Amino acid sequence: MRIHKNDTVLIISGKDRTKKGKVLRAFPKEGKILVEGVNLKKRHQKPKKGGEKGQIIHLPGLIDASCVKLVCPKCGKAVRVGYRITPDAKSKISKVRICKKCDQEI
Repeated sequence: MRIHKNDTVLIISGKDRTKKGKVLRAFPKEGKILVEGVNLKKRHQKPKKGGEKGQIIHLPGLIDASCVKLVCPKCGKAVRVGYRITPDAKSKISKVRICKKCDQEI
């Protein structure tokens, strides 16, 4: 999956289209992500102590990773993500994410 935790993403489809948010958690096996302040679900909570009132809590729900685009930290645009394979000093090969518009590492 090309989207990782702590990335800033732009929602491109659904009820929250054009909103930006930070990825709180990624679920690669399901292909879904949890974005801060987007796709909010209501959870009704009972009062726990006597005299306390019940409340409605808004929690973020999962979004499919195909419904978001990564916001490049260098150029600030919503971009597609590519990969560049680079050799390391210890003769290992590493994969690095790159921005398709400005060709910089993410």
